[in-house]
Amino acid sequence: MMTMGSYDVLVIGGGGAALRAALAAYETDPSLKIGLVTKGRLGASGVTATACSDRMAFHVTLAETEPGGPDNWHYHADDIFRIGGYVSDGDLAQVLARNSAQAFSYLERAGVPWVRKESGALDQFVTDGSRYARACYTGPYTANHIEEALLKRLHQTSVIVIENSMAAELLLDPAAGAIVGVTLLSQATGQLSTIACCSVILATGGAGQIFATSVFPPDCTGDGYALAYRAGAELVNLEFIQIGLCSTRTNLACSGSMLRALPRLVNDKGVEFLTDYLSGASQTQILQTLYAKGASWPVSYNDPSHIIDIAVSRERSRGRRVFLDYRANPQGFTDSLADSSWGATLHKMGGTEQVNWAVVSSPLERLQAINQPTILWLKQRGVDLAAGDLIEIAPAAQHFQGGVKINAWAETTVPGLYAAGEAAGGQHGANRPGGNALLDCQVFGRIAGESAAQHCRECGRSSILPRHSLQQLLRPAGAPAEDIREQVRALMDDACSVIRTEEQLRVALRAIKRMRKQGVSACGT
Repeated sequence: MMTMGSYDVLVIGGGGAALRAALAAYETDPSLKIGLVTKGRLGASGVTATACSDRMAFHVTLAETEPGGPDNWHYHADDIFRIGGYVSDGDLAQVLARNSAQAFSYLERAGVPWVRKESGALDQFVTDGSRYARACYTGPYTANHIEEALLKRLHQTSVIVIENSMAAELLLDPAAGAIVGVTLLSQATGQLSTIACCSVILATGGAGQIFATSVFPPDCTGDGYALAYRAGAELVNLEFIQIGLCSTRTNLACSGSMLRALPRLVNDKGVEFLTDYLSGASQTQILQTLYAKGASWPVSYNDPSHIIDIAVSRERSRGRRVFLDYRANPQGFTDSLADSSWGATLHKMGGTEQVNWAVVSSPLERLQAINQPTILWLKQRGVDLAAGDLIEIAPAAQHFQGGVKINAWAETTVPGLYAAGEAAGGQHGANRPGGNALLDCQVFGRIAGESAAQHCRECGRSSILPRHSLQQLLRPAGAPAEDIREQVRALMDDACSVIRTEEQLRVALRAIKRMRKQGVSACGT
């Protein structure tokens, strides 16, 4: 066991929440020794550095944001709490909304190129569940631009970055139960080492890799949840996982303009199958439901468009592949446009999607008018819509609503342990308005960094580390970890995706209990 010295604040993670937390700790007190540990290479791993969607949103309430006024953040907070089903922490919803303008301004000063209108006003649009247009963006690369801007600023500080290392165990003072250090596992050598520290910030993202179908990069395996749980921290709302229709080839979230362009939704036999699931609905109503899906992504049972996710899931469970086809208009398109109710649908949804709507001849032309950058993004990744390529889609895990329970200061129930971003829980409930995940990382990343720095100034760091308990975890025993991993991923897709039943969950739980009894070997991982 090697000792890697001591730090005041140690941030675990490499995404937007981790970078913002490290910067906030440094800006609170530059004299502190701050470290950032990431499993991969900083700036090239984790969700913020790699995730894209058709128009990735960051929610912010400015004075000029609808409905206007200095106190309009109350509407934002209410949306977060209401859409979450009132099972989250209302105080945390207020923290998110009230601090959104500050988070936005920090990112803009750091160089994030927000899209603005010709008037100079910020371009904001309505996302799933929100009553007002408060989503801003840079395009498909919004998250990546945030990562790049924060990384550039981090390089101007004294924060020490430890790459290709996994945090394997949180070390606690046996008497006080407070954080005193972390055990690290080198991804390159497999060697264990320890770091003494006063504060730890978990910003490890979600556990997307427990699903076989997800938009998460390979390093998002829920480490933060496991670390906190083994240290005795409370976790909350982990049963709430957002799932949305995504490209199986590129992991692109097929929301917003991708569906508002009204492509054909077909299976591998070329059949438009929505009529089989929307029984009794007219072609106009089917297209209106598909269009509305663009603003109700990911799936929510509260929105009628959830039937589309169910339809895709049913088709795939029958062994069929499902595609978005932008080559030709769906059935009944021309007649539907003439229906008087269609104009009301367009007006309700709002946005630039109404531009030249009646004159374009195909879904591809509509998508070009709405969101040309997404077409280029897909082409760069091998999906050429202009050449007639289809986009294969599937319901994919894309955000974990729960996590390590925090309060308004990003404190967990373990002294000296903080959490931010998708690793944290309590700020979101059963659902989440689009655009608030990126916001969450910035608001609670800052708060976690400031709180952790203040904690260090008050308590000081410990140089005495307890004996670690990892040796027993690394002994070869049980089934190969690779086999267990794949079994769990298949179970999660089958039992915990869009369609969940009590019987499916019971079967999956029995299987997991059998795996646990059998044990897991560290060999071959």
